[in-house]
Amino acid sequence: MSQQTFETYEEFWPYYVAMHSRAATRWVHLTGTLTGLALSAYGLARGRKRYLAALPLIGYGTAWPAHFLIEKNNPATFGHPLWSLRGDAQMIRTMLAGRDAELAETAAKWLAEHGEDRTG
Repeated sequence: MSQQTFETYEEFWPYYVAMHSRAATRWVHLTGTLTGLALSAYGLARGRKRYLAALPLIGYGTAWPAHFLIEKNNPATFGHPLWSLRGDAQMIRTMLAGRDAELAETAAKWLAEHGEDRTG
C-alpha cells in the first residue's frame, strides 16, 4: 500500500484503525502499551527514571512486529508518528471500554472503500 496523506486526524483515524484490522494486532498493541506504562510508572514510583524507556521500548517493540507478522503491513507510525501515537491511545481507550467490535467495523469499512479485504 502506498503512503497515505491526510489533512486532519479525523481523516487519519479510520486508516489507522484499518492498519490494525486484525484483533490480534490490536491486542498486541494494548498489551505492549499497558506493560510499558506499568513498568514506567513502577520506575517513577521507585525513583528509577531509566524505567521510562520501558514505554517506547516495550510498546513499539511489541507493536511493530505485530504489523510485520500479523497484519503484513508497515506501522502507520512510520509515516504519521504523532497521529499514530494519538491513534494508539484512542484505540486502546476504545478497547478498554469494551468496544473492540467497533474498531473491527471501522477497519473493515475503510478497507472495503479502498479496495482491500484483509480482515479475515
